[in-house]
Amino acid sequence: MAFESDVVVREIGDDSWELVEPLRYVGNTDRFVVPAEFRTDFASVPRIFVWLIPKYGRYTKAAILHDFLCEESNAGRFDRDDADGLFRRAMRELGVPFLRRWIMWGAVSLATQWIKVRRKHRVPVARLARLLVVAVPSIIFFAVPAAVLTVWLALFWFLEELAFVALKPFSRKRVNPPRFTWRMS
Repeated sequence: MAFESDVVVREIGDDSWELVEPLRYVGNTDRFVVPAEFRTDFASVPRIFVWLIPKYGRYTKAAILHDFLCEESNAGRFDRDDADGLFRRAMRELGVPFLRRWIMWGAVSLATQWIKVRRKHRVPVARLARLLVVAVPSIIFFAVPAAVLTVWLALFWFLEELAFVALKPFSRKRVNPPRFTWRMS
């Protein structure tokens, strides 16, 4: 048993949520409690990739735990590489299929290594090599759909902008202007 509790959340923004109840994870040697009122965006998936990896799914508990451990890492209380490894292990324990789990782990691990490089920390060559084995095929697989979706998202935003400008003078109600964003909202 990996997680001893369910995810109970309250929406606090377009793409942010707050735990109403603590989320408990128990591994072979690890035990973590993500406290109530912790804020999360579930899986941090850019908009152009949600067609394959939605922001929530079987891996939601692992994503919340990972968000929490990353915050602990930012505060100097946990190692971010360990947070990434625990994310992959928790997804395995939740039954997330092999390829999806490794793609998601590769994405968060590349982000971790990027953060380390920006902070001028040493990144082990073996770790980068292992990440590249996952990252290169993933990038190739995602590149064409991401480019097509980016073009269509930009086109849709442009059409929304035209409609907004054309119809705003005739509206008696407040009209929300369109915004181009990589987030879901």
